[in-house]
Amino acid sequence: MADRYVAYVGSYTRGKSKGLTIYDIDEHFNFKQRVVYEINNPSYVTLSHNQKFLYTSCDEGVAAFSVLDNGGLQLLNKAHVNGLRPCYLSVDKKNKYLVSAGYHDGKLTVLRIRPDGSVGEVTDEVFMTGLGSDAGRHYICHVNCALFSPDERFVFSVDIGLDQVKIYEFNHKTGKLKLHGILRCEIGEGPKHMIFSNDGKYAYLTLEDKNMVVQYAYDAENGRFTELQSLSTLPEKSSGYSNAVTLKITPDDKYLYVSNSGNNSVAVYKIDEKTKEMSRVCVLPISGEYPKDILLGTDGKSFLCVNQMSDSMTMFDMNYEKGYFVMHRKPIKLYSPTSIKLKKL
Repeated sequence: MADRYVAYVGSYTRGKSKGLTIYDIDEHFNFKQRVVYEINNPSYVTLSHNQKFLYTSCDEGVAAFSVLDNGGLQLLNKAHVNGLRPCYLSVDKKNKYLVSAGYHDGKLTVLRIRPDGSVGEVTDEVFMTGLGSDAGRHYICHVNCALFSPDERFVFSVDIGLDQVKIYEFNHKTGKLKLHGILRCEIGEGPKHMIFSNDGKYAYLTLEDKNMVVQYAYDAENGRFTELQSLSTLPEKSSGYSNAVTLKITPDDKYLYVSNSGNNSVAVYKIDEKTKEMSRVCVLPISGEYPKDILLGTDGKSFLCVNQMSDSMTMFDMNYEKGYFVMHRKPIKLYSPTSIKLKKL
């Protein structure tokens, strides 16, 4: 029997969009819209590690859903984060805690998850303080990404306003944070999103304003980063305003994908299996505007771009050997999409 999947796509609900769209996906990666779950501004979507629960941002804070056997959703509850709507969510492997990043209020929040998957009380919260370097961001803190370390001893808070990543020790009994250290970027670089390799030994960070991706060796014992490499995410000949946005890595840790808004492209890098050195495979346009998120295909040779400003999702086949990707079907029309997650049925 062929594998079947569902995709959950969050959107801003300004105008035409009603919220969270569910798609059925067949073995050929064809998308068919099933239903739209009405919820305000589910701009970020994440699944629990066991894929039994789905969490989204919303105007009230965070919404929790139970994932049904057929991929459908049942709302469990909505929980306040004691601040403005989050822009990023992460959950721990045991699904006991959720951390949220607040761009608009510069806030890192930890919430407890109840045994039934619903979101409970706030266990800790940090309003970041300090002055940033970018007048366009009003010189204030903006937490743009929050995630657990691979072993979940630490929580990382990526602050695009302060040009730094704060490293917190995390207490799994109390849900409390304790500042452990700071990874400082250069002034004006604008760190945006961070991910880890699947083996947990390396981290990758996009620098929005410098249009760069940085690779770090990660010391799990001490919660420290050592910079190894920094590469441009733009093509050699590019002009105009652009920002590096999100990044994804293939399950075998061999290829890294980074999206660029403004330039409206995706950069693909090969990661050497022995040296771990990155080399660029290609940077090509994605036939959409503001690629806010990337979904890697289950075959490892295709991907989808979620394009917020062009109200579309575009899909591509990747040829690693020849160094290019090509669109392989018509764009999917969806108003203001921002985030996507995939679940196997």
